[in-house]
Amino acid sequence: MVPLLYLGGLVVSFLLWIKVKGLDYAIVHQRWIFVCLFLLPLSVIFDAYYYARAWLIFKMCSAPKLHDQRVRDIQRQVRDWRKEGTKTYMCTGRPGWLTVSLRVGKYKKTHKNIMINMMDILEVDTKRQVVRVEPLANMGQVTALLNSIGWTLPVLPELDDLTVGGLVMGTGIESSSHIYGLFQHICVAYELVLADGSLVRCTEEENTDLFHAIPWSCGTLGFLVAAEIKIVPAKPWVKLHYEPVRGLENICKRFTEASANKQNTFVEGLQYSLDSAVIMTGTMTDHAEPDKINRIGLHFKPWFFKHVEGYLKKDCAGVEYIPLRHYYHRHTRSIFWELQDIIPFGNNPVFRWLFGWMVPPKISLLKLTQGETIRRLYEQHHVVQDMLVPMKHLQDAITRFHKDIEVYPLWLCPFLLPPGRGMVHPKGQEEELYVDIGAYGEPKVKHFEAKSSTSQLEKFVRDVHGFQMLYADVYMEREEFWEMFDGQLYHKLRDELGCKEAFPEVYDKICKSARH
Repeated sequence: MVPLLYLGGLVVSFLLWIKVKGLDYAIVHQRWIFVCLFLLPLSVIFDAYYYARAWLIFKMCSAPKLHDQRVRDIQRQVRDWRKEGTKTYMCTGRPGWLTVSLRVGKYKKTHKNIMINMMDILEVDTKRQVVRVEPLANMGQVTALLNSIGWTLPVLPELDDLTVGGLVMGTGIESSSHIYGLFQHICVAYELVLADGSLVRCTEEENTDLFHAIPWSCGTLGFLVAAEIKIVPAKPWVKLHYEPVRGLENICKRFTEASANKQNTFVEGLQYSLDSAVIMTGTMTDHAEPDKINRIGLHFKPWFFKHVEGYLKKDCAGVEYIPLRHYYHRHTRSIFWELQDIIPFGNNPVFRWLFGWMVPPKISLLKLTQGETIRRLYEQHHVVQDMLVPMKHLQDAITRFHKDIEVYPLWLCPFLLPPGRGMVHPKGQEEELYVDIGAYGEPKVKHFEAKSSTSQLEKFVRDVHGFQMLYADVYMEREEFWEMFDGQLYHKLRDELGCKEAFPEVYDKICKSARH
């Protein structure tokens, strides 16, 4: 009883302090207090509700019946919009703060909101080796279910809250992408409600143009209502090799070799400075050496990027066996390394033991409570970017990142990019090895200015025929955007399907030059 009274007293004192100082002051200058006292408990409640709901619906086999009903409701909303005279564009009714992207789209307030409450796993077909899911099902749900029955996605993007819809309409990547490609390349079918209210299914054989144009279109060709995704047999353990490498040339050479080796199921690099990195290669296995097991997903374990850095500091290689689901979500607890800026003491052993089970706070709740002041500060003094460049330009790209922003660690993730007709494909007709360079953190260069520095990176990426992930801030002008992305098929389908009056162009939806 006494501890509860003490805790209650602290909460009351904190609320009084907020009243005196003001909420904006508290959130900006002492954000960790707000996150620890309010957002972490709320995040736990959010997760518990959604996981319990998904499990119950799947076990009771009611999802397919409810799915058809929900699709008809979306069709009705679209037809009602047409009857009303198509005065504004349409968009999904999901609040902008619920998405993982740091961008909060202002278009939600001016466009016709179509409510799409579809977050269920509909079917797992082990004979065809596909899982059929609704667009708001997230990676946490999918791995929890698939791993429990011995299956997994070939490409399973890292963060729990990433949704299938976001990964289809945007993109997704993981350390197995050097074999399987991006998330779009493991999808075998999409089901969409189009601008006229019709329901269509598209695959490589049926409505093929639409199938190729959907990825990276950001919901500007239709409303995704289901996707079929490949699954592969899973093994319980990942045998992970850690290799510290010094010297930029050596890092790029070793990383390229590891990425080209298809015997490696997983390949990932964490670069801690211009000339130091740890390269990790892994394979799935049925058995683990007991003395080398590391359950990195347990709440009291060190954050993964700090654990990896230990091999660099000791300058020695190592091998560990990690449970498969722990490996898939190895960066989730620390949101890669973003959480260290929000809770500076988050990796302290005492904090991990006492409160680590509540980490991380939901990204959606962080967005909802950040306020305009923090949003401006983040925009001007923080970088969150993923640039996809051909592997042959890796050394030049890292040098460019160092010169323009100097953010470390950098995340290096290789992927195979096959030829295609959509917005993203190699320059030639042959598949090509690319690498995702992820920069998340505070720039260390003195001359950093958000727009000009990001624009310099964007120009470099265009010049080497690379691509920028569209969840982040994009500063390109329209001509530059369509120089980076192939819009030929996309624009053709927008004409044919009547999208121009129904949805904004993808550039207008995501680029800062168009939105401000």
